Amino acid sequence: MDNLSKKVFAVGITGASGAIYGVRLVKALLKQKHDVHLLMTEAAWQVFYYELQVNIEDRKKCLNEVFGVSEHLYFHTQQDFSAPIASGSAKNDGMIIIPCSMGTLAKIAHGISGNLLERTADVMLKERRKLIVVPRETPLHSVHLENMKRISDQGGQIVPAMPGFYHNPTSMDDLINFVVGKVLDQLEVEHDLFERWGD
Repeated sequence: MDNLSKKVFAVGITGASGAIYGVRLVKALLKQKHDVHLLMTEAAWQVFYYELQVNIEDRKKCLNEVFGVSEHLYFHTQQDFSAPIASGSAKNDGMIIIPCSMGTLAKIAHGISGNLLERTADVMLKERRKLIVVPRETPLHSVHLENMKRISDQGGQIVPAMPGFYHNPTSMDDLINFVVGKVLDQLEVEHDLFERWGD
């Protein structure tokens, strides 16, 4: 991939259930040699432990185990406000929060930037760059829905973790790939994670 086609993305993973969605997305972007700035909340680490069954005591080792070693992966702690993605002057091609907890969604909807993940999302909205939020919660009450609308009204995209079934999935991987593929479509990143309708 040449420098003209290489893109730069920020990926946030929160404590909502469904960490595998974030992992699959990061791996798909790295596979195509896009640069990924990875952000994880403290709760996300706990979900990694419970859902992915990985040891999180040595976090650098954990990241290498989950994502593999890549020169295109940049991990930032939540208080690293010196990271380039914290500023609108640094160019990038968008941010994806996958999965997104309702707590993180609420803070983004109301412009609260208490950590680097929230700050980066705020930068995306103020700079009118692509922000994709993948909520993973059910059922939803009216405050959740209102917060999603607030983000949508500001130009963010809501892509719920709702897999389709028209492609006749036969495994959990098929369901995960469908959701991740829909996110990649919004990013205009080519993929073959699911069979398209009519193909």
